[in-house]
Amino acid sequence: RRPPRSTQGVSSAASDVYKRQVSTQSTWGYCLNRKMIRALTRVTGPQGTRLFSAARDYDLAVIGGGPGGYVAAIKAGQKGLKTICIEKRGSLGGTCLNVGCIPSKALLNATNSYKHAKHLYPKLGIKIEKLGYDIKQIMKQKEEAVFGLTKGIETLFKKNKVDYAKGTGSFCAKNEIDIKLNDGKQDKIRAKNIIIATGSDVAPLPGEPLKIDEKIVVSSTGALSLKEVPKKMIVIGAGVIGMELGSVYQGLGTEVTVVEFMDKIMPFTDGEVSTYMQKFFTKEGFKFMLGHKVVGGSVGSNSAKVIIENNKTKEKKELEADIVLVATGRRPYTSELKAADFGVKMDKAGRIEINDHLQTSLPNVWAIGDVVKGAMLAHKAEEEGIAAVENILGEKGHVNYNAIPGVIYTHPEIAFVGKTEEELKQEKVAYTKGFFPMIGNSRARAMHDADGFIKVLADKKNRQNIGCPYDFTCCWRSNCRSSTRYGIWSIF
Repeated sequence: RRPPRSTQGVSSAASDVYKRQVSTQSTWGYCLNRKMIRALTRVTGPQGTRLFSAARDYDLAVIGGGPGGYVAAIKAGQKGLKTICIEKRGSLGGTCLNVGCIPSKALLNATNSYKHAKHLYPKLGIKIEKLGYDIKQIMKQKEEAVFGLTKGIETLFKKNKVDYAKGTGSFCAKNEIDIKLNDGKQDKIRAKNIIIATGSDVAPLPGEPLKIDEKIVVSSTGALSLKEVPKKMIVIGAGVIGMELGSVYQGLGTEVTVVEFMDKIMPFTDGEVSTYMQKFFTKEGFKFMLGHKVVGGSVGSNSAKVIIENNKTKEKKELEADIVLVATGRRPYTSELKAADFGVKMDKAGRIEINDHLQTSLPNVWAIGDVVKGAMLAHKAEEEGIAAVENILGEKGHVNYNAIPGVIYTHPEIAFVGKTEEELKQEKVAYTKGFFPMIGNSRARAMHDADGFIKVLADKKNRQNIGCPYDFTCCWRSNCRSSTRYGIWSIF
């Protein structure tokens, strides 16, 4: 018999088992005990020590802790898979929770409350003397909401036995990931399956006529943390991000000018929705420069100048503002993955190519969320995360992309699911249309909040009943599994 091996560097649980069992007098018993130790120390050894293996083994590794990634990790944990989630930000929730959906909603809620107090309360007979706002407190309550939610995800990880690595993950083999930990240390893990959920990053202006410095020329990230309310703001891009954040500061008194390359705001929305909202925003005080592109500019110590050009006439014009918000979209974030080095295929837009089961060109690697084709929506990523885990387990996960709802959280809000009227016309689909203005709703009138309408588009052939109650959320739940040849659009 060989002498007992040292237990230095072995976790206490493994060490106790080892010491109890090494007294076994048979060679068979000794070999069995070595197997037990190997299994226990593979994952339970203290940080920085590896007794029998240089990498920890997992059933699933998720790179990215955003809505898609953390939901996938939790689902995998619930399904009994040994799972690790790797997130470089140091706080879970991704762009959506940290510098996107959630903080913007916190700011919109605050500014909408201020606008109500200023304009609606006097109509209701409510008097407030010396009404004002404190931008520092507005930002503080936003940060408190974000902090609480991110910590909540960490709690869910612990509850579902999901390991959490704070660092940057990159492929070093088809089933191995190097992790550059945020504390400066290195780690390596091995996984039978890997889900890429690294999300997206801010897309710069084409040609970068103005570079984002997050001080005067800001992205959505910088706009969510301004220390002062600007007197003037130029918003480049009239999409969801531009109109939501433009609404935040316009509600606090900022003069907002929106520059949009297309000839209508929120170009992806139904035509009636876009037209209605442009009129509404103009009445609120927004200025629009539609059909223009940014061709140049300069940044000073306290302001920036933006040169725009009319797409048709080529006439140039110079605008100046304290803050310039670049809101021209987002692009997939894959730069540090090194996945392509091991056979993961990308398309021309930098997105990871997947099949109908969310599987990449490598059978054990899956991809979800903003790094793949489709709408960059948190709930779309979440559904894909669940489907990917189900597919890994052979449960045939599926996402119905024709029934994914969307919301633009301006005031009034815009909620939609399905196709636009323009899309139905282009596809030559015979449809029927229902339209109801909110001004005809008694409760809306009583609340002095009757802006907007509800619009329903249905397939004319099957006359499918998709009803539209005033509670639009209820409408989503009851009808999203209906025929995809319809659209429901609402402003309320």
